Amino acid sequence: MVAPALPHDAGQPRALPLREARTRLTQLVAMAELTDTVTVVTRDRDTRPVAAIVPAGAARSLAQARADAERIATVTAGWARRLDAAHQQSARRHAAELRAVTDALAAAWAELDRRSAPGADPALDRLRAAHADLLRD
Repeated sequence: MVAPALPHDAGQPRALPLREARTRLTQLVAMAELTDTVTVVTRDRDTRPVAAIVPAGAARSLAQARADAERIATVTAGWARRLDAAHQQSARRHAAELRAVTDALAAAWAELDRRSAPGADPALDRLRAAHADLLRD
């Protein structure tokens, strides 16, 4: 069995020096087209990438990339506004409910104070102290 001219690990793009990429350009283009293989081209004595051979579907123009980024920014801004409005509405609802509970509790304490004077019932005095601590926080 013959070994492939360019063995490939599917998880990583292959890196080839420019000289070898020039020699195998036809093969690299065919591999990109048929198997979606990405090949990174480096300078002959340097490992930093300078170009890439990618499948045509993966290549986009700068204008397409900008248009996509603008569309994503618009959609994101819309969702951010919706989330902010929902958060504000929830905060208003929470504040209204908290006021209602606080008012009801104040009415309940007023009724308890009317029926049982402070100091008359030790259990009720502990509850009064706990409620006073809660109101301070």
